[in-house]
Amino acid sequence: MQRITITPSQIQDRQISLTVEQHHYLTRVIRLHSGSQFQAIDGTGQLYLAEITAGNAQILQISSTIDREFSQPITLICALPKGNNFDDLVRACTELGVTSIFPAISDRTLLNPSPQKLLRWRKIAQEATEQSERIVCPIIAEPQPLKTIFSQMTDCNSKYLCHSRGDRPHLLTCLQSRQLANSPITIAIGPEGGWTDAEIEMAIEYKFQLVSLGRHILRTITAPIVALSIVTATIEGV
Repeated sequence: MQRITITPSQIQDRQISLTVEQHHYLTRVIRLHSGSQFQAIDGTGQLYLAEITAGNAQILQISSTIDREFSQPITLICALPKGNNFDDLVRACTELGVTSIFPAISDRTLLNPSPQKLLRWRKIAQEATEQSERIVCPIIAEPQPLKTIFSQMTDCNSKYLCHSRGDRPHLLTCLQSRQLANSPITIAIGPEGGWTDAEIEMAIEYKFQLVSLGRHILRTITAPIVALSIVTATIEGV
């Protein structure tokens, strides 16, 4: 069944006030007609079964199940890669269950994204949420300097900075040695060329544990997918 993302403000008296874009998509792109049913999520954990009416939609059933979501928040901090690679990164990480993504401006970041880029990333996250049948759409934060992002992670005890050089314990080993329960998990991925020494020292200062993702050197677009796959597999196995 087709699924779209709405905002809580679109709901009133068991009616969904569809935007022009949403109505066009449902009736013109996928060719639903009056009386056809679809699903809507509001980004807060609510799932609605609705049917199209004249210009809007009638809510038939409300469910608050979030079985597809993990019990603990998963935050990804990722240095911005070159080109449009962040588009694919947002899509894949949304499908893997990430809760929030913080695009980081690191010492070796070359990209200076425009506000339009941020809107595009949020749109991609929304589409990936719908496609993967998640209930909650991940938060895509504005690009910020790395230190600013680190300073916002003080409430998380399970913080890992992936580092491809040096003798570091594997992320999987570190996760398996902890009692994860409902504890938030934060993963930081560096830019092409890796973290600078100053950034590594700063991460340690902010209580990040340095970890490895294996013996191979991974691209910035590949490393988050590997890291989140390890995280989600570990959570599923708890």
